[in-house]
Amino acid sequence: MPIGKALELAAEADLDLVEVAPMARPPVCKLMDYGKFKYESAQKAREARRNQALTVIKEMKLRPKIDSHDYETKKGHVERFLKAGDKVKVTIMFRGREQSRPELGFRLLQRLAEDIGELGFVESSPKQDGRNMVMVVAPHRSPGRVTRSSREEHDSDLIVDVADDIASDTESDTTAVPE
Repeated sequence: MPIGKALELAAEADLDLVEVAPMARPPVCKLMDYGKFKYESAQKAREARRNQALTVIKEMKLRPKIDSHDYETKKGHVERFLKAGDKVKVTIMFRGREQSRPELGFRLLQRLAEDIGELGFVESSPKQDGRNMVMVVAPHRSPGRVTRSSREEHDSDLIVDVADDIASDTESDTTAVPE
């Protein structure tokens, strides 16, 4: 179809002539309301950003010669982070002669991975990085993960329920007025 005829059709229908595939032979065009199209695509992009889950990485630092109580405390912090849905980067810091015994840090990280096995999994196995040994633990995927939009829907449902309760309380107060 010639461009002039396509432009006439677009003007008659009060739409825009939009080139969809310029590299195709012949080029492909479409009649549409371009402003409405841009608005809807922006709304879809905004909704996609709203529904994506935010990934937070917490860090827990340990030493190879850690006492059992200190280890339990640090393990409790890691468990709390995993229950909240955050990833945890566990770092073993070696100093001086400790650097010649990296197997101590490796065993400590393996022990921690076994202890928190029901809450998360090892996403990145222990790796020596200069003076530090690093392991990343991620929470198990749960179907009930709360996203921002589902939290807002839940909050709006609560607001409606509270408003209904207030309305029913005021109705009952007006009907039974003692004199």
